[in-house]
Amino acid sequence: MIYIYAFNVDIQEIFGEVQKIKSFYYVLAIIVSLLDIFLFTLAWRSLLRFLSVKFPVLKLFAFVWIGIYVDTIIPAESVSGEIAKIYLVNKEQNGTSGRATASIVAHRLVSMGITIATLLVGAALLLVQSLLYGIMLSLILFLITMVCLFFVVVVFFSFKEKWTFRMLDGLIRFAERISRGRWKLTKLRDEVLQTQKDFHVAVKEYIHAPKTLFTASLFSSMSWVCALLVYYFTFQAIGYPQIPWSAILVISAVFVAVKSIPIGVPFEVGLPEIALTILLQMFGVPVGIGATATILSRLLTLWLRFFIGFGAQQWVGIKAIVSGTEQRDYPTVN
Repeated sequence: MIYIYAFNVDIQEIFGEVQKIKSFYYVLAIIVSLLDIFLFTLAWRSLLRFLSVKFPVLKLFAFVWIGIYVDTIIPAESVSGEIAKIYLVNKEQNGTSGRATASIVAHRLVSMGITIATLLVGAALLLVQSLLYGIMLSLILFLITMVCLFFVVVVFFSFKEKWTFRMLDGLIRFAERISRGRWKLTKLRDEVLQTQKDFHVAVKEYIHAPKTLFTASLFSSMSWVCALLVYYFTFQAIGYPQIPWSAILVISAVFVAVKSIPIGVPFEVGLPEIALTILLQMFGVPVGIGATATILSRLLTLWLRFFIGFGAQQWVGIKAIVSGTEQRDYPTVN
């Protein structure tokens, strides 16, 4: 309701637009939204398999959904979801946290590269259309700068093992100091530093795996195309085909870029709706149509994924309980 009042949107107008939805196009938007996550999973799986961490694709698919669910309830620029995925992988295959972290970092670097390229292409299209000025120019330049900066920082710590060791060791010692000795973190320090060593070994292996990086980049690019198509089919569904591809490129890139930069601002519920409506207005989309498109797209990119992620979390939890019960009821006889 705050979102509707903030833009002085007539709720009856939104209901009117919703009633005119072409279900065929909206179903296509749902399909490509799900395909987006599946292709994202395949990209991550290819990086994991290279490091000899092998999972059935459906199990990793569930882990990705759980990561999305955790990201929604604990918004932290996707970091919370990635930590959840590392935990799930290591829980299934103990001792793989370092390699799991390396796969996720490599995947994020690939995604950031695609985001930077998309922002540049979107900026070029806007420049051709004489739309690259004012707030839009400042926003794109800021995001490109921040994503590039974060990209460099991640690469630096990925290859500078001593720097990473000093940073992690310093953080653990600081935690011990502020707890005044109440926290005994010796075991945690050993586990973290072992994970850090495994992580750097795995990252260096990726340098000699161009085929794996190409495969991950290909799947990530296909996932990115699906993300773009979600917006495209949503506008087709409400009968507004005038939306330019430059707008779709920029809007998608802005969303992904903001979530990939650790700026400390939760960007899952509330802010995205406002930001998307403002961006659409800047591209000349009427407020009513923009609000309708925002609501419909967020139903797919937030709420549908949230509930699927919740279901995946319950499914994985139930399977773990059942597996534990079976092991107790039917012990292995040597």
